[in-house]
Amino acid sequence: MRRVAALLAAALLAAGLAACGGGGAEPGAPDGATLVLDFQPNAVHSGIYAAQANGFFRDEGLDLKIREPSSTADSPKLVETGRADFAVMDISDFGIARERGLDLVAIAAIVQRPLAAVIARDRDEIRTPADLAGKTVGVTGVPSDDAVLDTILRSGGVDPSDVNRVTIGFNAVADLAAGKVDAATAFWNAEGVQLGRMGLQIREFMVDQLGAPRYPELLVVTRAEDARTETSRAFVRGLGRGYGVLAADPEQALNDLLDQVPDLDADLQRAELDALSRAHAFAGDGQSASPAVDPQSIRSWSRWARAQGLLDQG
Repeated sequence: MRRVAALLAAALLAAGLAACGGGGAEPGAPDGATLVLDFQPNAVHSGIYAAQANGFFRDEGLDLKIREPSSTADSPKLVETGRADFAVMDISDFGIARERGLDLVAIAAIVQRPLAAVIARDRDEIRTPADLAGKTVGVTGVPSDDAVLDTILRSGGVDPSDVNRVTIGFNAVADLAAGKVDAATAFWNAEGVQLGRMGLQIREFMVDQLGAPRYPELLVVTRAEDARTETSRAFVRGLGRGYGVLAADPEQALNDLLDQVPDLDADLQRAELDALSRAHAFAGDGQSASPAVDPQSIRSWSRWARAQGLLDQG
């Protein structure tokens, strides 16, 4: 249980950091830092870009550079080796990285609920998880996908072996649209939105509504030794103010993202942000957007992840 306890301790630390208030940066605070995203910028990162556009990080004495990753596998290594100060990571990648000995802690949550789902291409044919029995279901090959699929299948009384599971990589949109698979694991806020805009009458089975707890899908992590530095505190304060913009005026937060990343499809990003907002994905307390980490949600995820084999039992 030592590794799991360490993970939970990290979450508790994160909650304390996220709750820190205060004004501007202390004298001598570092003025340069780098944040590596989990993926290319998109609507889920609107709170980050709102903080950047409105100068909230700079107000806190932090000159933050936001970078896209060359690979999601690079992020923990970049942080651990000091080549990046912060990284956005999927919670499963974070937990696995800690089990492998990387001394990382979570200091903020980008979203407050799982984004993972099983998406069925024909909502009339597949109405409940039980209807997935005997169907062909695509997975990326990432271990957390199998945990999501198995959880949703079991919620419908389906044995995980009773589906034809095929590895499709990150081609859920193309393969579902072409009818190569009946369903696939994917993010409801991204692939789900894209499929809907293509006119497919999909059905989404969200994992936290069908057996998994509500947990923060995406976290901001840093090295344990850096978690209580003024750089980290300044980042958390600035991010919190960015989420204030996201809570009060989502359209403004989206425009802040689009202004800084003009190559994005504005209509698609608006649809994705609308999906996130309607699902209260940013809301830590169920009412307003917040990047604070809830220790109980991390504990709940940890228990579920251990039960699914994502983390070691001991």
